[in-house]
Amino acid sequence: MNAASRISRTAAALAGAAVLSASLTAQARELSVSTVLSDAFPWGQAAEKWAELVEERTDGELTLRVYPNSQLVNGDQTREFSAMRSGLIDMAVGSTINWSPQVPELNLFSLPFFMPDEAAVDAVTGGAAGEMIFEAIESRGVIPLAWGENGFRQLSNSRGPIDEPGDLDGLKIRVVGSPLFQDTFTALGADPTQMSWTDAQPALTTGAVDGQENPLSVFDVARIDQVGQEYLTLWNYMNDPLIFAVNEQVWETLSEEERDILRETAIEAGEWEIAMTREQESERLAAIQERGVEVTELTEEQHRAFVNATQSVHDKWTPRIGQELVDAASEAVEAR
Repeated sequence: MNAASRISRTAAALAGAAVLSASLTAQARELSVSTVLSDAFPWGQAAEKWAELVEERTDGELTLRVYPNSQLVNGDQTREFSAMRSGLIDMAVGSTINWSPQVPELNLFSLPFFMPDEAAVDAVTGGAAGEMIFEAIESRGVIPLAWGENGFRQLSNSRGPIDEPGDLDGLKIRVVGSPLFQDTFTALGADPTQMSWTDAQPALTTGAVDGQENPLSVFDVARIDQVGQEYLTLWNYMNDPLIFAVNEQVWETLSEEERDILRETAIEAGEWEIAMTREQESERLAAIQERGVEVTELTEEQHRAFVNATQSVHDKWTPRIGQELVDAASEAVEAR
């Protein structure tokens, strides 16, 4: 082979490599998004809505692949934040409860009977307290983008109506993996039993646990009444906002335009999901009652008894959450 031929082939190879490189660069980038629930639930629908909006706004150049049912953490929902922080997960639409073991400030939302209504939740997430929480998340290597909603958590059981703390004496209640939940139900005289949602339904079916607490959307879609949960108490004892977030290192690899799109679409998907969740609440309650579930609504006096019974939990957890944050949230609730 003469020198001219060698030069020609080298040039062709380099040109081919350049074309291949350009092709790879032009390919759509896919990011993983973790959720605990599937798109049968508003929570999963929020993640799917986000993915849909991102693909639309970027003309498919950036896509989000949603992995529901805690697939990326082998069913252990409390590992989701750690997995995202370490880069095993790119993004998530996650629960303040599930992330609270790694971000203590998120326990604010789990303080029993702290936020009485949706206006209180909005005042906290949309004000100074919400900004403080986002700062706490970002300081741990995760960029929070927007709020969503899993809703107020209600109490169900298979034994009988619950309208005073004494009704919980000795009842085994399935709770998520948060020490604050353990303390709350212990203060109420119950026997809190920690387990993942995957294990909870079989445990309810066999009677290994007597009850559970979840938003009405979960009770309704998962048909929890079909596993012996015939009694439901509406007590709004805590709210579980959702957070749209992305790993910090992934965030830094994105262009300013991509960051803007991710944030804008997260906010839009969050607002859409919050509105949908709230609009469906009365319909879900009606459907649950039609299936024969006995629903108990607390009077102000009955509600006060539960508040008083869990005051020790506030005293214990406020220092852990941060007095400044709790005070800011309290002011927001009062001023709503």
